[in-house]
Amino acid sequence: MGIEGIIKTAKGVEKADLVIKNAQIINVLSEEIYKSDIAIKEGIIAGIGENYKGENEIDATGKYVSPSFIDGHVHIESSMLLPSEFAKMVVPTGTTTIVADPHEISNVIGLHGISFMREASKNLPLDIYMTLPSCVPATPYETSGFELNSYDLSLLIDSPWVLGLAEMMNYPGVVNMDKEVLSKIKLALEKRKRIDGHAPYLSGKDLCAYVAAGVSSDHECTNASEAIEKLRLGMYLMVREGSAAKDLDALIPVLKKFPTRKCIFVTDDRYPSALKEHINMMVRRAVEKGINPIKAIQMASINTAEYFGLKNLGAIAPGYKADLLLLDNLETFKPQTVIKNGNIVAQNGKITINIDSRNISSLRGTVNIRWLEKEDIKIKALSNKVKTIEVTDGQLVTKCVEEEINIQDGYAQSNIDEDVLKILVIERHKASGNIGKGFVKGFGLKSGAIASTVAHDSHNMIVIGTNDDDMFKAIKELVKSQGGKVIVKDGEVLAKLELPIAGIMSEESSDIVIRKSEELKNAEKLIGCSLQEPFMTMAFLSLSVIPELKLTDKGLMDVINNNFIELFKKNS
Repeated sequence: MGIEGIIKTAKGVEKADLVIKNAQIINVLSEEIYKSDIAIKEGIIAGIGENYKGENEIDATGKYVSPSFIDGHVHIESSMLLPSEFAKMVVPTGTTTIVADPHEISNVIGLHGISFMREASKNLPLDIYMTLPSCVPATPYETSGFELNSYDLSLLIDSPWVLGLAEMMNYPGVVNMDKEVLSKIKLALEKRKRIDGHAPYLSGKDLCAYVAAGVSSDHECTNASEAIEKLRLGMYLMVREGSAAKDLDALIPVLKKFPTRKCIFVTDDRYPSALKEHINMMVRRAVEKGINPIKAIQMASINTAEYFGLKNLGAIAPGYKADLLLLDNLETFKPQTVIKNGNIVAQNGKITINIDSRNISSLRGTVNIRWLEKEDIKIKALSNKVKTIEVTDGQLVTKCVEEEINIQDGYAQSNIDEDVLKILVIERHKASGNIGKGFVKGFGLKSGAIASTVAHDSHNMIVIGTNDDDMFKAIKELVKSQGGKVIVKDGEVLAKLELPIAGIMSEESSDIVIRKSEELKNAEKLIGCSLQEPFMTMAFLSLSVIPELKLTDKGLMDVINNNFIELFKKNS
């Protein structure tokens, strides 16, 4: 019927498809809560007022009605789930729209990966918009499966489901006016699309240059002073709460002191077990910390929609999409009912519609490493002191520290007593034979090894262990399963999660992925790991755009000075 039917419904001369009666409407536009009815026609909010009649009616007496939630920056691949399984997890929590950056799968299989994610995202009760990966690979200091240049991105930039250019991690390239980096920025600016940022610790005149180039948001703020500087320069603050990087608590003082209309909630990278609560958890936590509930809901809805130019989304008003939540209170933020496009899609934490998965067979066979012998992973000792990556639980940034290692038969070995463990990054796309070798502190392993083909952003194979035998066994297991996560102790596999889709995603249901993830979690304790999310922390140790020290397949990287450094400190 179209616009005529919506107008007639709004005027009250024609029945609505659905009316939510006696609702306590959370109005994120006027920042107030008041009682009224909501009339919905053809998936659109037609009218708000009294005495609307509907073919179907919901009595919301005593309940609040909120716009549903939007995740402003997320990598679906980090959940290890197909988009259909991801939707089954997050929709019942109240998230009905996400802005996904498919750069994980793009680093493995390029444009084909974006196309796959787009096709797999259709016909879901979750609107999946995308931003195009700006840095594939993230830097020239690692080997990815593919490279995407500005011409590649130009093939997709005009698509209505593309909202902009994804996190511009190569901020040195922006500041130093790298030709290819600027060509991607110019493409987005010409098409009037957003450019998301990724600039940890960038400050002063360099930050001004980054913003002046057109970058308009950042999700890497880990402290108040960094967030305030970026807000003052006009950037949108993407407040992140992922499985490894948890910044919400640190940024609460900023949200209390400054206007929040340029603040957005995002999850970035989350494991499936963390999807049982999603953006609603961030809203709840913010309110618990003293943020006004309406402002918290704004950050989860209208702020994100306005930032990305989604004009009909994120609020309860005539002409807006009928993406709504019925909440029992403004404390738990667990939706009793989730409405998407005017239809009930979830109730009481359960999806209520059928969701089909998509064919994924063409994305297998992406773990291609050169034939290895155990000798290949050894490190010839040049001294007993090494530059070591030190991790902090819950943070992606690392420190460069000097530590002592053990030496046996002329080769460098882990110093378990001091928690200095051997780490390898093995190129797995082109069988080049590249192996980055180093040491890491902070994992707490007392035995065994952990390994994964999820290693941002190029997703080479990454291995941390106490001994070469278990590390080599873990490598062989990941080749056998064509990707995944594994824990080995004394030559035996304690737990394993197969990820055969591009080496980063499972073809299984969320229940199976969660079960196998819990088995990994139990095995982590058996080998003494002290981190909350060791696989997530490990996955970022190869990302050479986040300070201070990282390891790629090409070597040990000083991120601050943007150059490779020697592993060993020469004895004086």
